[in-house]
Amino acid sequence: MRASFYSTGNGHMFDFNEELKKLPAKPGVYLMHDSSDAIIYVGKAVNLHNRVRSYFRKNIGRGPQIDKMVTQIARFEYIITDSELEALVLENNLIKEYSPRYNTMLKDDKTYPYIKVTVAEPYPRVLFCREMKKDRSRYFGPFTSAAAVKDTIELINRLYQLRTCSRNLPKEEGRSRPCLNYHIGQCMAPCQGYISREEYRKRVDQALDFLNGNFQPVLKELEGKMQEASERMDFEEAIKYRDLCSSVRQVSQKQKITDSDGEDKDIIALALDENDAVVQVFFVRNGKLIGREHFYMTNVSGNKKAQVLLDFVKQFYAGTPFIPRELMLQEDIEDVEILERWLSARKGSRVYIRVPRKGAKEKLVELAARNAALVLSQDREKIRREEGRTIGAVKEIAALIGVESITRMEAYDISNISGFANVGSMVVYEKGRPKRSDYRKFRIRTVSGPDDYACMKEVLARRFLHGMEEQKELEQKELEKEFGSFTRFPDLILMDGGKGQVNIALEVLRELGIHIPVCGMVKDDSHRTRGLYFNNREIPMDRNSEGFKLITRVQDEAHRFAIEYHRSLRSRTQVKSVLDDIPGVGPARRKALMRHFKSIDEIREADVETLARLPEIPIHVAEGIYGFFRQKNERNQDSGDIAIPPCL
Repeated sequence: MRASFYSTGNGHMFDFNEELKKLPAKPGVYLMHDSSDAIIYVGKAVNLHNRVRSYFRKNIGRGPQIDKMVTQIARFEYIITDSELEALVLENNLIKEYSPRYNTMLKDDKTYPYIKVTVAEPYPRVLFCREMKKDRSRYFGPFTSAAAVKDTIELINRLYQLRTCSRNLPKEEGRSRPCLNYHIGQCMAPCQGYISREEYRKRVDQALDFLNGNFQPVLKELEGKMQEASERMDFEEAIKYRDLCSSVRQVSQKQKITDSDGEDKDIIALALDENDAVVQVFFVRNGKLIGREHFYMTNVSGNKKAQVLLDFVKQFYAGTPFIPRELMLQEDIEDVEILERWLSARKGSRVYIRVPRKGAKEKLVELAARNAALVLSQDREKIRREEGRTIGAVKEIAALIGVESITRMEAYDISNISGFANVGSMVVYEKGRPKRSDYRKFRIRTVSGPDDYACMKEVLARRFLHGMEEQKELEQKELEKEFGSFTRFPDLILMDGGKGQVNIALEVLRELGIHIPVCGMVKDDSHRTRGLYFNNREIPMDRNSEGFKLITRVQDEAHRFAIEYHRSLRSRTQVKSVLDDIPGVGPARRKALMRHFKSIDEIREADVETLARLPEIPIHVAEGIYGFFRQKNERNQDSGDIAIPPCL
């Protein structure tokens, strides 16, 4: 039996019997909390009084997953809504916000590509995008392959010679020269007024016709032009049209007709076992199957197919920007009328949810179910391996250093050559995977010379000061999307090095009043990862463990990112030559000296008269060069230093 009272940890006692009596017989959302006050389950109800009370009755066949969850409930709370539809929307938002442990969750962070035609512009463009906006443009999709979308856009621009630039036309017409696309025959240069708006619009209409699936006129026109080019023996031109014909046929073959009604619909079925579920979705647009995608669902233990389908529909269509006219499901689900009203409101027109019982539509649902079963059987081990090398590896690292949990890790490295062009890198891993959009580069401003500790101190101070400023602005504006990756602080900082680098990081954090664990990624004499340095001791790691492999990947990635940035700076500044430090010697005189003398040693040994014989070198500059090398040699001899190499 459960205790009737439970301490909430803030001095208050939660009386289950009393709180259950207070539940209203109204629609709403309920949230279950555990002893640490974390939200472990979110649900919606037509009648909160009946629904929530049902969890605390004797077992009535709820399943082991729910029974386990009930034993962990320390308290509950609820939010009343005006309707079941509002409860459904609120439930979705709260599940997305808190990711409760016992809710069936859709594992999907993908955004799908669209083809966007900016028909509202005087000279429209065909663009790749991942978000539909109310901007009076025409959208086609969503598609499941970004590569296929890019290939189609490239083909359309080749066929109809549409512009790809972002110039504001006709306002900026004639302000600059036409781009390369005009010179290679892939744009009609509306930026120069070489094509009228009416003629350009005809080409856009043809492109829209093509995107709607009307390929035959295009093929007929291209085949005619290919024939004409062959007859006049212009075989190069004929080959160009032949290749275009081949590209059009390839695009048209990808779009298989699945239904004669020409409607947009999603066909949804799943395969389910004790612990995992895979949902397969076929995307049909304008009656054509444009692609398919599968999705993994977690926390499905004890759930039936209908419940998992219901959870998928609610979560997937709460996040996708495009909603088709019809959803064809494998089984009947609850709350169909409420879901149809919600989806219709999101789409702006009527949406239907149906379960086909016979004919071609039923066969399509069966096909989706067979695909889901195939993915589930083939990918189960692959999924577990991937989770082991990412989330599992992060858990290993957390346990190794005694941290409760780690989601975000940031690793830092410094790169330079003898102190020239000091740079720093920050790479970010979330849930064991690199988050490249949050990577950052730092060009060192305050340190000259090879001082890695000082460079690292500058990098960390800039990173966290910037983050603290963003957090302050965030509190004032409450608009997180306006800010960059610095707003979120890591759960663990990884330094490329041992005790010295770790102490530098701890010093910066201490000065800023920030508390974040810091580990050093220690290497052996062969420059290979050896283990972690944490809390003034080195922690050895099993070289075959997933945690060790993840640390190695992070260290290599931080090093690679820093090296690439340093290399890009070197390529921009060419070679750092000792001649750059001589007053009066710029790029032109440096080139003249190197052409004539072939090496820095020859320049160093030349006298003033020899230097001044070059037309580009006046006498006072020759004297400056001669004096520069004599002074440098004297300094090196006095200090015992090795002479600076000719080029760094």
